[in-house]
Amino acid sequence: MSELASTYPPKVIVTKIGFDGHDRGSRLVAAFLRDAGMEVIYTPPWQEVATVVKLAIEEDAEVIGISSLATDHLLVPRLMSALRDAGINDVQVIVGGIVPARDEKLLLDAGVARVFHPGTSLEDIAAEIRALSARARAMRSNEMQ
Repeated sequence: MSELASTYPPKVIVTKIGFDGHDRGSRLVAAFLRDAGMEVIYTPPWQEVATVVKLAIEEDAEVIGISSLATDHLLVPRLMSALRDAGINDVQVIVGGIVPARDEKLLLDAGVARVFHPGTSLEDIAAEIRALSARARAMRSNEMQ
């Protein structure tokens, strides 16, 4: 697995679902991840859940990062369900932005791997994405055996 991880950079989708158009943070994170050597698929705001699922399949993404500065993180459980319905169980989903504690539990219970809050360093986000990418690859490797 370490050879695979060193050969191929993590592949991450950075997106916003729903009607939250505040994309400065997601653009900043996407640029940092790209500069850190990751393959980043960035979408403009206002994506639909079905579009993100389709993109994850087409791009063979390992991690999906959802940015939420309003209440659109409440759509993420719907995304998690749609991923499962599409047979995608290995893609790791993270959420970053303004997420109240009561909503964070809802997201984690729905299967979100991690929630990042304002003030989290970009380095910490990148390190977590690398770890989650490795987890996704390990899950895929186990499915092939």
